[in-house]
Amino acid sequence: MTELSLHILDIAQNSIKAKATLIEITVDENVSANTLTIVIKDNGCGMDKEFLRDVVNPFRTTRTTRKVGLGLSLFKSACELTGGKFEIESEPGCGTTVTAVLVYDSIDRQPLGDMASTMSTIIGGNDKIDYVYKHVFNGNFFEFSTAEIRKVLGSDIALSELDVLKWIEDFIREETKNLYGGALK
Repeated sequence: MTELSLHILDIAQNSIKAKATLIEITVDENVSANTLTIVIKDNGCGMDKEFLRDVVNPFRTTRTTRKVGLGLSLFKSACELTGGKFEIESEPGCGTTVTAVLVYDSIDRQPLGDMASTMSTIIGGNDKIDYVYKHVFNGNFFEFSTAEIRKVLGSDIALSELDVLKWIEDFIREETKNLYGGALK
């Protein structure tokens, strides 16, 4: 994967398969600490200790359509390539938290990518789940919550409708630009 947003998409898909009803994604860019931290947390079925120990092994997967699961191992490698770290915490019945810390100024750090498109894709793929996206840049942040959008839209309009997804994408893109001082990175 060439962008971190694609790793986030992959892990969110894992959360959906784990029957999560809430997926929280936080991107924290702290230039002064020289870190880019990504946390994806869900309330899905979680993993037992044995599976968790081996989950970043590319030949360990729950899929029946193929015998490899490269997503987590590739994300871990992307972190470690920068001198960062990768951690997964999980408990059966309680969910999973993936934390990726990358060295911000590393020449080997993949770009964050298009989080606005990534979030609208995730939401459009399964709009019954609650999603919270928080983006922090040097202490300033914005937060997006599908639960809040549902309150405004009511039950008659699905989040997966194209006009709604377009609005979500535009909102996240505009708020991201504001974080960066008016221009996307």
